[in-house]
Amino acid sequence: MVQKYQSPVRVYKYPFELVMAAYEKRFPTCPLIPVFLGSEILGEWRSADGAVHTVERSCRLRVDAPRLLRKIAGVEHVVFVQRNVLNWKERTLLIDAHNETFASRVTVKENCRYTVHPENEDWTCFEQSASLDVRSFFGFESTLEKIAMKQYTANVKRGKEVIEHYLNELISQGTSHIPRWTPTPVREEDACSQAVHQCPNSMVTDDPCDTPGPDPEMAAADGDKLDADYIERCLGHLTPMQESCLVQLRHWLQETHKGKIPKDEHILRFLRARDFHLDKARDMLCQSLSWRKQHQVDFLLQTWQPPAPLQEFYAGGWHYQDIDGRPLYILRLGQMDTKGLMKAVGEEALLQHVLSVNEEGQKRCEGNTRQFGRPISSWTCLLDLEGLNMRHLWRPGVKALLRMIEVVEDNYPETLGRLLIVRAPRVFPVLWTLVSPFINENTRRKFLIYSGSNYQGPGGLVDYLDKDVIPDFLGGESVCNVPEGGLVPKSLYLTEEEQEQADQLRQWSETYHAASVFRGTPHEVAMEIPEGESVITWDFDILRGDVVFSLYHIKQTLKLGPQEPGVRASGQLIDKSWVLGTDYSRVEAPLICREGQSIQGSHVTQWPGIYLLQWQMHSPSESVACSLPGVDDVLTALHSPGPKCKLLYYCEVLASEDFRGSMSSLESCTSRFSQLSATTSSSGQSHSGSVVSR
Repeated sequence: MVQKYQSPVRVYKYPFELVMAAYEKRFPTCPLIPVFLGSEILGEWRSADGAVHTVERSCRLRVDAPRLLRKIAGVEHVVFVQRNVLNWKERTLLIDAHNETFASRVTVKENCRYTVHPENEDWTCFEQSASLDVRSFFGFESTLEKIAMKQYTANVKRGKEVIEHYLNELISQGTSHIPRWTPTPVREEDACSQAVHQCPNSMVTDDPCDTPGPDPEMAAADGDKLDADYIERCLGHLTPMQESCLVQLRHWLQETHKGKIPKDEHILRFLRARDFHLDKARDMLCQSLSWRKQHQVDFLLQTWQPPAPLQEFYAGGWHYQDIDGRPLYILRLGQMDTKGLMKAVGEEALLQHVLSVNEEGQKRCEGNTRQFGRPISSWTCLLDLEGLNMRHLWRPGVKALLRMIEVVEDNYPETLGRLLIVRAPRVFPVLWTLVSPFINENTRRKFLIYSGSNYQGPGGLVDYLDKDVIPDFLGGESVCNVPEGGLVPKSLYLTEEEQEQADQLRQWSETYHAASVFRGTPHEVAMEIPEGESVITWDFDILRGDVVFSLYHIKQTLKLGPQEPGVRASGQLIDKSWVLGTDYSRVEAPLICREGQSIQGSHVTQWPGIYLLQWQMHSPSESVACSLPGVDDVLTALHSPGPKCKLLYYCEVLASEDFRGSMSSLESCTSRFSQLSATTSSSGQSHSGSVVSR
């Protein structure tokens, strides 16, 4: 497995020329870096005008490893070859390094870059990336990886301190300014003799004025990069490897995610939830982004209006902050009629309200970060259980609670900083036994439980809340405006018909996916068929506008990113360079679908591979034979004020022998969404079909 490291941007608030002078002081030896034993120059070359200076060095590093491993390897130091390309004109230094020792067993590559700060030409930026690939090392592969990455990250942290040390040394010696490079006229014959004299054979090129370009990884567009000072100031202290994981995951999202990029605080929460295991955090975040998009969670605070019973009887609310500056949420669960609220508003409304609390919590954390000038990424919950009884253990209520815990754990990791549980009654252990297995172990460590009145005095709430913040109902001085709860009148309960409709809406929202189709930007869903003969089924409703529905078989390789289990890749997936009939083929005739129509159908596949369901906006002037958008269409889509077409869809793949008796296909053809849209459609038509691939 290849280990990778990518640093954030580190900023030296000094001009590039002064930083370069400090950098040169690291050679040929550097007492400040004990593992660096020394270096020698293998070759050196300057361009005719002196603008570009290339140096190749051999560097010796002491092996900081157990004596047994050094004895087996037979070495006390390793040799790296470092190539520096300093461009005084462009004010850049590009550094490439690789190991020579054990090169057949271990590959280490490092790329560094010093550049001028894009917003302040008197500041210098530094970036660094590295990779380690241990192919075979006497059976010590895992041990060597750990030793190498530990030593490397320690040197990364030390690197900035070393440069700053030499900068201070230069300034103390009276060197606080170095003039920028200016070209010096050189005669042609002198330039040629100079190049031949200084450039060793291994470094001669056809054109001595062509300087080697940066490593492809380092030559990527700058874009929006993370700054190390910003991380420390706004996100908190991270180790070099944790910084690297954040930078890599953020860059991956910028490269692959077509929607809104989450905030850095949000990305960091998922990394912390998976102990900075990059792949696990990426999968968890992708699933959450898919969930947020499906349920329009980004707009929840603007659209959610709690029903009247929730506003009156839900005993929870925000109340100042704890001693660490975390927003404080108070929930008087023991005073709340959870059974009555479930019967009055339904499980889905309660879940929406819990989600809105979590969204508001994240918003308040951002506000407190600005207010207190330090990173605050989580909030504190004070849970009062006085009054908790067997009524709260009503089975449907507990089931709904477990569902809410699961949703919050999956999509709001590391948002709870501390949970203070006070006045826990005798029935609490029963509830705890039911819910604790569903709570992440890292989250459980944040729980502090007090029974009776032992929350008062030292070791109690005063350790976590200022005295003037402790609520009056807990003996404090602060008047708390959180609703007191109480029994919900039965007159507010939903009727059986209303409850059934609420349950159906919840089931539909979990099954169907929403999509918006812009002009020139189709919505596509990829379905992977492992065997030749399977059945693709679909059921969709056109909520707004007219669309053209098509089905394609992809002959090219389609890169599908990490997806939630059971969810196919979606968005705009067909590459603009692909040619219809060559790279992909149409296996279903295009179908024009009008607003309000419900469409159900199936397709028996003939070949394995990727099949693509496509919806694109229909216009009478457009030919349905054209599947890829033109330049005008894309420009129109970019300037479009909003979605032109909207649809809800469901699709699945069935084994052909199971298709006839599949309950899934029967449910698809009798979609409740279809019944709803049929009643609102001007034509009330529904289409279905089943054909074999041609």
